[in-house]
Amino acid sequence: MRRRAPERIVCLSAEAAEWLWRIGAWEQVVGITAFFDPPSEATRKPRISGFSTAHFDSIEQLNPDLVITFSDVQATMAGELIKRGIAVLATNQRTIAEIENTLLWLARSVDREATGEALLAEFRERTRPVANTRGGPRLYFEEWNEPMVTGICWVSELIERAGGTDIFAESRTKRAARKRVVSTSQLQAADPEIILASWCGKPVRLDEFGARAGWQNITAVRTGRIYEIPGNEILQPGYRLVEGFERLKGILAMGEPKRACA
Repeated sequence: MRRRAPERIVCLSAEAAEWLWRIGAWEQVVGITAFFDPPSEATRKPRISGFSTAHFDSIEQLNPDLVITFSDVQATMAGELIKRGIAVLATNQRTIAEIENTLLWLARSVDREATGEALLAEFRERTRPVANTRGGPRLYFEEWNEPMVTGICWVSELIERAGGTDIFAESRTKRAARKRVVSTSQLQAADPEIILASWCGKPVRLDEFGARAGWQNITAVRTGRIYEIPGNEILQPGYRLVEGFERLKGILAMGEPKRACA
């Protein structure tokens, strides 16, 4: 007997919604997170959640046969949906390998495995390490500013693939953000040559780095090599990481001018 694919899917994470659109399953999506901006040609869908909050009654009214969540942040939301009798697929990918596996699982779940496999091959090719990935510029990635949180595992992996040296690479095994908190003294000791930032849904204030106490002699601050990378290119663990990777390579290779916040 042929398995029936879900026909009414709610995506509480942006990378899942973006991937379903990309693999041709958009018509099966009935609700999305506010953090996903669909392409102009895509049919509009109701926005029924943020990242850490959701409108549970609105989700129920959509009568979904599957809700897709991401990360421990959405674990409580997933639990509430399960209590309401709704099927939930909860993902918690942290590494590039886990991201690839998750995208394949999602493609299989909507009977788009062939399309998913083809796009994953493209993803792997576009995130291939540059020729020389050792001894590159020392780089600090900031995922949050208060407290200062360094990058999650896939970000660290992409930095290295792009030819940079993640100054806090040892933190990549720490899956929870609270375990990746760093201090000014650690930054001073590591002295990054480049600072990259993406603050989980809020604009980065580039001028803030130079105003932080004790940061004036950090090389990246003195030389002005501080850059913002849009969150949807680097903090959403899906296909669009290829865009963040291209931006990383450009910064490392050419030293782009300081970017203004959008």
